[in-house]
Amino acid sequence: MNLMRLDPLSEMESISGRLNRLFGKPMSVELRDDASMFGDWLPAMDIEEDEKEYLIKADLPAMKREDVKVGIVDGILTVEGERKQEKEEKGKRFHRVERSFGKFVRRISVPSDVDQQKVSATFTDGVLQVHMAKSEAAKPKSIDVKVA
Repeated sequence: MNLMRLDPLSEMESISGRLNRLFGKPMSVELRDDASMFGDWLPAMDIEEDEKEYLIKADLPAMKREDVKVGIVDGILTVEGERKQEKEEKGKRFHRVERSFGKFVRRISVPSDVDQQKVSATFTDGVLQVHMAKSEAAKPKSIDVKVA
């Protein structure tokens, strides 16, 4: 008999993603299960939206800019990298190691109103910020209505 690892959170994300696609929710965020391929840690991310852009913030403490890659292809934003584990030195012993290390990949489907030519990223103090500008056609426009 094969044992299966139960991950209720992953199941709920999957159901949520399917419901978002079914009802056409504009900002559906799908997280593919790449953790099983690259280790057990994924950086925490926040996704914000205003009238001009979407902003994704990812916590990547103790990482260097060179260790992080960001790309967008066919409506999928990919953030990947590797946080290296500290080496045990002579005379030092670790009594507890709780921080996660290793490779990670986060893939997020971006809304169709993102202008993929106007995506930029900054990395400051361990926080990656990805700015995704909305296309001009998607921005709300006001129309003056004349009353006769």
